[in-house]
Amino acid sequence: MLLALPGDIMHTILTESTEEAARILNSGEVVAFPTETVYGLGACICHPEAVRKIFQAKGRPNDNPLIVHIYSVEQLCHVASDMSKEVLMLVERFFPGPLTLVVKKNPAVPDCVTAGLDTVGVRCPANPVAREFLRLACGPVAAPSANVSGLPSSTSWQAVFNDLDGKISCILKGEPSEIGLESTIVDCSGPSPLLLRAGAITFEELQEVVPGITVHTVTDRDLPPRSPGLKYLHYAPKAALVLYRAPEPINAQPNSAWIGISPPPEGIILAKRCINPEEYGRELFSFFRLCDAEGIRTIYCERPSPEGIGLAILDRLTRAAGKE
Repeated sequence: MLLALPGDIMHTILTESTEEAARILNSGEVVAFPTETVYGLGACICHPEAVRKIFQAKGRPNDNPLIVHIYSVEQLCHVASDMSKEVLMLVERFFPGPLTLVVKKNPAVPDCVTAGLDTVGVRCPANPVAREFLRLACGPVAAPSANVSGLPSSTSWQAVFNDLDGKISCILKGEPSEIGLESTIVDCSGPSPLLLRAGAITFEELQEVVPGITVHTVTDRDLPPRSPGLKYLHYAPKAALVLYRAPEPINAQPNSAWIGISPPPEGIILAKRCINPEEYGRELFSFFRLCDAEGIRTIYCERPSPEGIGLAILDRLTRAAGKE
């Protein structure tokens, strides 16, 4: 079920001032802001009506829970309850940073944030602009990616503007996202930690802290998702995606593009060769958006090795291709 957008905002404010952006946020409006992963679309959880505006602006199904962003570990108790030793160990190692932990929620967190679940995803970004913005906020901030639902996530303020101009009150302008992929998500609400979504904090790094962590491998569409990215088609450009393993030959279709680490194949009119998996992840969504702007019909994506950040890239590619 989608919430209807009651009316567009006449003008989306663009600002580089964290103070101005926080003032607008604290007045009960929605503000896009930079993080090290992707740009977020934020509303204070103390303003449930503002949280609902997030769903309206994105066209986001209201059974898809939001991640709550905090500026310091001290705020964690405002969002979470019954924190396990695994939560505390992961917080000590990876906060602030690109990690979201799913924990039992504090009753003060509105149901509209968690899609009615008794758990909540929470993270503390490392991006300094995000940290200052969140420090000035009137409370923890619920924020999914700042894009139209289903489209590639926004890794620049320009991408946010292209998707959401006139639908949100303000965009806090910052630098392009350093990582370019959404945060790693670990579910710590059960008997043992479970990796729900791969990201820049890798499975191998998580194992060093919580050796018993396992990987979520099955998506049950009949059950409520415990975090974003587990139920609906995500990250998809308009073009058809074809995943392949280099050095398999490609019979390139007309008007096609390519992204990967190996040398690009022949017959491609737009290519992005990345020097390593980190650049691949950082450039993926912006390349998808460039392909949309250029009217590309087919994008060939090299399958990365599923180690390190390659697991996160492969997750985004398979979901974007509708092959989960």
